[in-house]
Amino acid sequence: MRIVIIGGSGMIGSAVSKLAVERGHQVVILTRQTPPAIKNTQNPQYQHWDGKHAESLDELIDGCHVVINLAGQNIGDKRWTERRKQELLQSRLEPSTAIVAAIKKCNKRPAALMQASAVGIYGTGDEVKTESSSPGTDYLSKLAIQWEEATREVEGLGVRRVVIRSGVVLQKRRGVLARLELPFKLFIGGPIGSGRQVYSWIHINDEAAAILFLVEKSTCRGVYNLTAPNPETNSQFGRILGKVMQKPFWLPVPGFALRMVLGEMSTLVLDGQRVLPKRLLEEGYVFEYSGLQSALVDLLKAR
Repeated sequence: MRIVIIGGSGMIGSAVSKLAVERGHQVVILTRQTPPAIKNTQNPQYQHWDGKHAESLDELIDGCHVVINLAGQNIGDKRWTERRKQELLQSRLEPSTAIVAAIKKCNKRPAALMQASAVGIYGTGDEVKTESSSPGTDYLSKLAIQWEEATREVEGLGVRRVVIRSGVVLQKRRGVLARLELPFKLFIGGPIGSGRQVYSWIHINDEAAAILFLVEKSTCRGVYNLTAPNPETNSQFGRILGKVMQKPFWLPVPGFALRMVLGEMSTLVLDGQRVLPKRLLEEGYVFEYSGLQSALVDLLKAR
């Protein structure tokens, strides 16, 4: 297949691209970088796109089999001011609306669109959430709803659309895991807030493999949760992390302190969702890492 990845240089996109090439697919990564920053490789190929306008995008995706839309700024990078919230929204809506416009202009439209989203759409709480669960009403829920809706129109154009609701993606040296490791390295690891909030996590290998599973299985369409089948509370996550790192788990981090430092963004660590990959399992996907300890052992093994 010829697969075009928008947001292909990020953590998830890089893993998907690498695995797709290994499986024999032709990958094109669209990047905002301009020559000579663009890498000169045959597979994956790198092409410039500004991430906003449909002009030229139609030529880049015309005739490809699948478009994977992973574009969107990291929600955990900066404090959520009103300006930052608008940046996060626009970084998702602009590429998504441009993709729809470009697909309309294609002579040969892509067969499928993989649309990124997140489990934050379900709101927070301990109740089990599956793909049929209703969305929440907080900021992250509203952000994800708008993100998903931005490409819904392609379904009426004959394009198979798959919505990928990702959980907390665990990757060595990057993202959430790198931040969670730090206090343990300093021997001050412990529960965060109540410790009862649930983290619906997924190993980066399963994230990439599950996306390609949905790409390659042409009968898959609609919403899929990309989370491991065994979510963990923050306390249990920390205990397992401390065990794998051979570091103590003892010093609680008060929730009020994080709220003072992070503001509304503290919900990323103080709240959680118990999300299960019901539809993905029903389709026959087999997780490489269904348990947290085996996932962390792999990610934190000698580097």
